[in-house]
Amino acid sequence: MTTLIAAIGTNNELGKNNGLMWHLPSDLKRFKEVTSGHHIIMGRKTYESIGKPLPNRTTIIITRNPNYKAEGCTTTDSLEKAIKLAKKDKNIYVIGGAQIYKEAIHKVDYLDICEVHQSFDADVFFPEINLNTWEEISRKRFSADDKNQYDYSFVKYKRI
Repeated sequence: MTTLIAAIGTNNELGKNNGLMWHLPSDLKRFKEVTSGHHIIMGRKTYESIGKPLPNRTTIIITRNPNYKAEGCTTTDSLEKAIKLAKKDKNIYVIGGAQIYKEAIHKVDYLDICEVHQSFDADVFFPEINLNTWEEISRKRFSADDKNQYDYSFVKYKRI
């Protein structure tokens, strides 16, 4: 099972200047819980924005640079090869960035989305979720609080 996991704004905003535009500790905590113990696949820019391999996860970086190395990570040049490298894992997660999401949305089994109920000034966007292709199977809505600045929802979709 391969899942694309992302946090997006109201207008599918992902980020700006290679970073997130919000800080939602609840989303970060859930991301850690969901992906821990599994393979995570990401593009080089996303890896560099994180800066290191995430603990208790196997990191696979997709890059066109055959000489790119990152300590503690595996690199490959395509999403297909990345998924093959992780094939023994029953729960593989694609974690970004925008270009990887654009390619992966046509190949994954599930979408695990944190919808941040706010619009942002962004320079990268998540692809449209086509409801003819995806069925919403769960939604949990949360209100902003002293730790989480915005209202948000955790939404799961399954490929139809």
